Amino acid sequence: MVIDSHQHFWNYEPVKHSWIDDDMSVIRRDFLPLDLKTVYNQNDIDGCVAVQADQTLEETDFLLDLASKHDFIKGVVGWADLRANTIDTVLKKYSQHKKLKGFRHVVQGEADHNFLLRSDFLRGISALEKYNFTYDILVFPHQLGSVLEFVKRFPNQKFVIDHMAKPYIKDGFFEGWAVLIKEIAKQKNVHCKVSGLITEADYKAWTPAQLQQYIDVVFNAFGTDRILFGSDWPVCLVAGNYQQVKEIVTNFIGKFTKAEQSAIMGENAIKFYNL
Repeated sequence: MVIDSHQHFWNYEPVKHSWIDDDMSVIRRDFLPLDLKTVYNQNDIDGCVAVQADQTLEETDFLLDLASKHDFIKGVVGWADLRANTIDTVLKKYSQHKKLKGFRHVVQGEADHNFLLRSDFLRGISALEKYNFTYDILVFPHQLGSVLEFVKRFPNQKFVIDHMAKPYIKDGFFEGWAVLIKEIAKQKNVHCKVSGLITEADYKAWTPAQLQQYIDVVFNAFGTDRILFGSDWPVCLVAGNYQQVKEIVTNFIGKFTKAEQSAIMGENAIKFYNL
């Protein structure tokens, strides 16, 4: 089964989605399951994990509602305020939703480089394991130092790094990101999504060759059993199309065994998210 481990849905609202700037104007519209189902039929994708784009409980409920109506949405990564004193009550409530698999916070948007290490956030993370929830780590490379310390504190918590921690491909920066990614990968509870790469490169001028060294590092660090394919649809559309995004991964893994390819393209996501 081929699983897209990372995509989004939204009813476009200019204020809520103000992060969609003028350079990304192509995605200033609604993106809903029927749109994605057409894309999946064209690209032989069997199912997906829908990931939050807005930091509200309403967003989590919106995705769960879509998942209840569309079987190809196999799981949801929602949002809850992990810093709240009431977080255990919130997690207990959401644990009753079979398709809710985990949570994410848009840490890349936090001004505090050490946001992940603040005591209130750590308290929230510590509550996830009890309910078997995963946590998606969304950061920029300059936040990877805190990520390393963060994941070491929770050796039994299932973590996945979104978009390979968004390396600065457009600027050609590599070494600092690579050193920390390799160190983080030594923690066996941490997985990594090969997703979101073309939007970290030059939207109009990227080539697969520019992405090669970054993908090499991740595969060498995490191995084929802790890497998940993801498209980051519809965000990926600002720099390309779904087929291009999928082929970046499938072309790279063509040298691996069929079992390894199946793991990367779906089985790892099924195991990680308990789909």
